[in-house]
Amino acid sequence: MCAERIQKFLMATVLVVALFLFLNSFIFLATIIQGFVIAMILAWAIFDVCPALWILKKFTPSCKEKE
Repeated sequence: MCAERIQKFLMATVLVVALFLFLNSFIFLATIIQGFVIAMILAWAIFDVCPALWILKKFTPSCKEKE
C-alpha cells in the first residue's frame, strides 16, 4: 500500500474517532481532534506539504513511484 492511500485511511479513521467521541459526549476531546485535522489540511493547502505524508513517505513508497 502506498503512502497517499495510507494517509487517506488514517484521516478517515481519525474523523470516525472524533465522530464517535461527539456521539458519546466527549465534545471537548472531539473538538481538539477535529481542530488538529483541520490544521493539518490547512497546512497542506497553504504550504503544499502534508506533515503526515512527509513522515509516511519515509517508511512506505509513494503512489507516484509505483507507476
